[in-house]
Amino acid sequence: MKRIFIDTEFTDFLDLHLISIGLVSAADEKFYAEVSYPDASCSAFVREAVIPLLGKIPGAAMSKDSLCEQLLAWLTAIRPENTDIEICYDYQTDWDLFIDAIDYQVPAWCRPRLISSNIDEVLKYEFYKKHELPQHHALYDARANMAAFQESDNDRL
Repeated sequence: MKRIFIDTEFTDFLDLHLISIGLVSAADEKFYAEVSYPDASCSAFVREAVIPLLGKIPGAAMSKDSLCEQLLAWLTAIRPENTDIEICYDYQTDWDLFIDAIDYQVPAWCRPRLISSNIDEVLKYEFYKKHELPQHHALYDARANMAAFQESDNDRL
Protein backbone atom coordinates (compact mmCIF):
# COMPACT_ATOMS: atom_id res chain seq x y z
CA MET A 1 0.00 0.00 0.00
CA LYS A 2 1.27 3.44 -0.91
CA ARG A 3 1.18 6.13 1.79
CA ILE A 4 0.22 9.72 1.11
CA PHE A 5 0.55 12.24 3.95
CA ILE A 6 -1.94 15.08 4.00
CA ASP A 7 -2.40 18.34 5.84
CA THR A 8 -4.85 21.20 5.49
CA GLU A 9 -5.15 24.77 6.66
CA PHE A 10 -8.58 26.19 7.37
CA THR A 11 -10.26 29.37 8.56
CA ASP A 12 -11.43 28.53 12.07
CA PHE A 13 -12.66 25.59 14.14
CA LEU A 14 -16.17 27.06 14.43
CA ASP A 15 -16.62 28.51 10.92
CA LEU A 16 -14.61 25.94 8.98
CA HIS A 17 -13.53 26.60 5.39
CA LEU A 18 -10.59 25.08 3.53
CA ILE A 19 -7.73 27.49 2.78
CA SER A 20 -5.02 25.12 1.52
CA ILE A 21 -4.28 21.42 1.16
CA GLY A 22 -0.98 19.61 0.78
CA LEU A 23 -0.25 15.97 0.02
CA VAL A 24 3.10 14.22 -0.34
CA SER A 25 4.43 10.70 -0.86
CA ALA A 26 7.74 9.07 0.06
CA ALA A 27 8.67 9.34 -3.63
CA ASP A 28 8.32 13.15 -3.25
CA GLU A 29 5.19 13.29 -5.37
CA LYS A 30 3.38 16.40 -4.17
CA PHE A 31 0.10 18.16 -4.59
CA TYR A 32 -0.59 21.59 -3.16
CA ALA A 33 -3.52 23.92 -3.68
CA GLU A 34 -4.91 27.12 -2.24
CA VAL A 35 -8.57 28.04 -2.63
CA SER A 36 -10.55 31.17 -1.94
CA TYR A 37 -12.06 31.38 1.52
CA PRO A 38 -14.25 33.86 3.41
CA ASP A 39 -11.83 36.26 5.05
CA ALA A 40 -14.33 37.10 7.78
CA SER A 41 -14.25 33.46 8.92
CA CYS A 42 -10.51 33.50 9.68
CA SER A 43 -9.44 33.34 13.29
CA ALA A 44 -6.78 35.70 14.61
CA PHE A 45 -4.32 32.78 14.67
CA VAL A 46 -4.98 32.00 10.98
CA ARG A 47 -4.53 35.66 10.04
CA GLU A 48 -1.19 35.73 11.85
CA ALA A 49 0.29 32.27 11.14
CA VAL A 50 -1.34 30.88 7.97
CA ILE A 51 -2.35 33.72 5.64
CA PRO A 52 1.20 35.19 5.37
CA LEU A 53 2.44 31.82 4.03
CA LEU A 54 0.00 31.75 1.11
CA GLY A 55 0.83 32.71 -2.46
CA LYS A 56 4.43 31.49 -2.39
CA ILE A 57 4.01 28.39 -4.59
CA PRO A 58 3.32 29.24 -8.25
CA GLY A 59 0.18 27.69 -9.72
CA ALA A 60 -1.28 26.71 -6.35
CA ALA A 61 -4.31 29.02 -6.45
CA MET A 62 -7.38 27.37 -7.96
CA SER A 63 -11.14 27.22 -7.75
CA LYS A 64 -12.83 24.56 -5.63
CA ASP A 65 -14.13 22.84 -8.80
CA SER A 66 -10.62 22.77 -10.23
CA LEU A 67 -9.28 21.47 -6.91
CA CYS A 68 -11.66 18.52 -7.03
CA GLU A 69 -10.70 17.63 -10.61
CA GLN A 70 -6.96 18.14 -10.16
CA LEU A 71 -6.75 16.32 -6.82
CA LEU A 72 -8.60 13.26 -8.11
CA ALA A 73 -6.46 13.27 -11.28
CA TRP A 74 -3.26 13.51 -9.20
CA LEU A 75 -4.28 10.63 -6.94
CA THR A 76 -5.08 8.50 -9.97
CA ALA A 77 -1.78 9.40 -11.66
CA ILE A 78 0.43 8.51 -8.69
CA ARG A 79 -1.40 5.32 -7.77
CA PRO A 80 0.55 2.20 -8.64
CA GLU A 81 -1.60 -0.18 -10.69
CA ASN A 82 -4.00 -2.26 -8.56
CA THR A 83 -2.63 -0.77 -5.33
CA ASP A 84 -4.51 0.97 -2.57
CA ILE A 85 -3.40 4.35 -1.29
CA GLU A 86 -3.39 5.11 2.42
CA ILE A 87 -4.24 8.75 3.12
CA CYS A 88 -2.42 9.52 6.39
CA TYR A 89 -3.66 12.44 8.46
CA ASP A 90 -2.91 13.58 11.99
CA TYR A 91 -6.15 15.43 12.64
CA GLN A 92 -9.71 14.40 11.74
CA THR A 93 -10.48 17.76 10.15
CA ASP A 94 -7.76 17.08 7.55
CA TRP A 95 -9.65 13.99 6.37
CA ASP A 96 -13.00 15.81 6.51
CA LEU A 97 -11.68 18.69 4.38
CA PHE A 98 -9.98 16.25 1.97
CA ILE A 99 -13.20 14.37 1.27
CA ASP A 100 -15.08 17.65 0.96
CA ALA A 101 -12.43 18.90 -1.51
CA ILE A 102 -13.06 15.88 -3.74
CA ASP A 103 -16.82 16.32 -3.42
CA TYR A 104 -17.11 13.11 -1.36
CA GLN A 105 -15.98 11.06 -4.39
CA VAL A 106 -13.42 9.04 -2.39
CA PRO A 107 -12.03 6.35 -4.70
CA ALA A 108 -12.51 2.82 -3.33
CA TRP A 109 -8.72 2.40 -3.38
CA CYS A 110 -8.16 5.34 -0.99
CA ARG A 111 -8.02 4.30 2.65
CA PRO A 112 -8.01 6.81 5.53
CA ARG A 113 -5.53 6.39 8.37
CA LEU A 114 -5.31 8.54 11.48
CA ILE A 115 -1.60 8.72 12.38
CA SER A 116 -1.49 11.23 15.25
CA SER A 117 -0.14 8.57 17.63
CA ASN A 118 2.58 7.67 15.08
CA ILE A 119 4.09 11.16 14.86
CA ASP A 120 7.36 11.69 16.71
CA GLU A 121 7.19 15.35 17.74
CA VAL A 122 10.98 15.62 18.11
CA LEU A 123 11.50 14.38 14.55
CA LYS A 124 8.83 16.80 13.36
CA TYR A 125 10.53 19.73 15.09
CA GLU A 126 13.90 18.66 13.63
CA PHE A 127 12.38 18.52 10.14
CA TYR A 128 11.22 22.14 10.29
CA LYS A 129 14.55 23.26 11.73
CA LYS A 130 16.69 21.33 9.22
CA HIS A 131 14.76 22.58 6.20
CA GLU A 132 14.15 26.08 7.62
CA LEU A 133 10.44 25.81 6.93
CA PRO A 134 7.60 27.48 8.82
CA GLN A 135 4.79 25.51 10.42
CA HIS A 136 1.15 25.99 9.41
CA HIS A 137 1.72 25.62 5.67
CA ALA A 138 -0.23 22.60 4.42
CA LEU A 139 2.49 21.20 2.15
CA TYR A 140 5.30 21.72 4.65
CA ASP A 141 3.20 20.22 7.44
CA ALA A 142 2.39 17.16 5.30
CA ARG A 143 6.10 16.72 4.60
CA ALA A 144 6.91 17.13 8.31
CA ASN A 145 4.35 14.47 9.24
CA MET A 146 5.88 12.10 6.70
CA ALA A 147 9.37 12.73 8.10
CA ALA A 148 8.16 12.21 11.68
CA PHE A 149 6.00 9.14 11.00
CA GLN A 150 6.99 6.09 13.03
CA GLU A 151 5.35 2.72 12.39
CA SER A 152 4.59 1.13 15.75
CA ASP A 153 4.75 -2.59 16.55
CA ASN A 154 0.96 -2.59 16.95
CA ASP A 155 0.60 -1.26 13.40
CA ARG A 156 2.54 -4.22 12.03
CA LEU A 157 0.25 -6.84 13.56
